[in-house]
Amino acid sequence: MVETLNNKKLILASASPRRKELLDQVGIKYEVLPSNVEEHIEDMEGTPAEKAEKLAYIKARDVASKLKDCLVLGADTIVVVDNEVLGKPKDLDDAKSMLSRLSGKEHQVITGVALIDTNKNIELVSHETTSVKFRKLTSRMINSYLAAQEPMGKAGAYAIQGFGALLIEGINGCYSNVVGLPLTKLSKMIESLNTQS
Repeated sequence: MVETLNNKKLILASASPRRKELLDQVGIKYEVLPSNVEEHIEDMEGTPAEKAEKLAYIKARDVASKLKDCLVLGADTIVVVDNEVLGKPKDLDDAKSMLSRLSGKEHQVITGVALIDTNKNIELVSHETTSVKFRKLTSRMINSYLAAQEPMGKAGAYAIQGFGALLIEGINGCYSNVVGLPLTKLSKMIESLNTQS
């Protein structure tokens, strides 16, 4: 996958440590230049997947507009339960409410991915969806998880790569997508971009 970048510099338009860890895991070299765009998904029109794609694109476009001759990667992850989008919790009470909503249910984790070649002005936007089934959570389990301080800054108030793994019964789909970046989808997008250049 590293070779498919064609010696172009990859810019990650996100400060997410999870996304950095995933790129490190597969040996992709990159630089971080977070977008300054504020996220307001509740104001957007469209399906949850369309909203995730729009947010990823807005972030990538914001950073790409300032750079030349590189690939800019934007991503945005949301959690959808009962057709409602759960973003990042505002506080611990909000996190507790989200975890209670997810308890015993299957939900979808959707990551919008945008890849922009600033030199050739090629823009690719897509998304990945993974179904995640939570076990039935007791109040004690939720409070214990909240005490770990892990829910903050995470869509849906949990981290599958951390203690949150203990809350999950199973997943159907891409694991890295639930962490925050679908690596196989990204690889396919890079390959597709190369065929267009």
